[in-house]
Amino acid sequence: MELTFLGTSAGVPTRTRNMTSILVNLQQPTFSAVWLFDCGEGTQHQLLKTAFHPGKLDKIFITHLHGDHLFGLPGLLCSRSMQGNPQPLTLYGPKGLREFVETALRLSGSWTDYPLTIEEISEGDVFSDEYFTVTAFALNHPVECYGYRIEERDKPGALDAAALKAQGIAPGPLFQQLKQGLTVELDDGRLINGQDYLSAPMAGKKLAIFGDTAPCPAALTLASGVDVMVHETTLEHAMAEKANSRGHSSTLQAAGLAKQAGVGRLIITHVSSRYDAAGCAELLAECRRHFPATQLAEDFAVVTV
Repeated sequence: MELTFLGTSAGVPTRTRNMTSILVNLQQPTFSAVWLFDCGEGTQHQLLKTAFHPGKLDKIFITHLHGDHLFGLPGLLCSRSMQGNPQPLTLYGPKGLREFVETALRLSGSWTDYPLTIEEISEGDVFSDEYFTVTAFALNHPVECYGYRIEERDKPGALDAAALKAQGIAPGPLFQQLKQGLTVELDDGRLINGQDYLSAPMAGKKLAIFGDTAPCPAALTLASGVDVMVHETTLEHAMAEKANSRGHSSTLQAAGLAKQAGVGRLIITHVSSRYDAAGCAELLAECRRHFPATQLAEDFAVVTV
């Protein structure tokens, strides 16, 4: 998985930070997809500065319906249609997402020429296939808000080709069946169990993307053991009380959660426009004093999971 941050500001844009949006490029040997998490104002402009375009998107996950996470969605949907892309698109988000999208399209005389599905979600699994599962967790914010845990399924272990060749089995179609852990019968009648020639499964990657939130019990479950946790740090810790009163978190609250949850890396984002470059550096320093494996997201930063 590869994350590209399209917007990292909270509330309003700045000269260097657009509104919240994260692109997730899912990279598999036999499968690829591009998902978007939140779609603040100007997201489609940010996409123009990357190698991606709206036609590549097949899923958009919205954490909540505040404008800095949502106002870019109608324009993006319409641009995707005007580009002539016929591929289906599915939106996931809280109750009210359907009304917002349908009203914006209706009142503006707009439409989509591709199949558009809108799934209004609640807590629990919201998507699952043979490669990934996505689970939503309710967070602590003035409006209904979710964080998403994206888990890649474990991959089969490596096939011991040398041992199979020693048994007189040449590479070919049988290797593919053995790679799947199946038992095959050879021409001489021998039965070969693929499980005997596979190393231990490779653990899939795990990613947690938080919506806006003050500290809450669900956060620990959402983040537990993930390789990368993306969490807001709207304000410095001296302003934690103000942050929490508005459904947001401070630097040390995000860093403390990362430590408690045992995450691999913390990426902080959703930074208040009050902070210039020096202020942002201090936010990062506050986090690193408690959780050294912290990065500050900048617009167009790329993070590999």
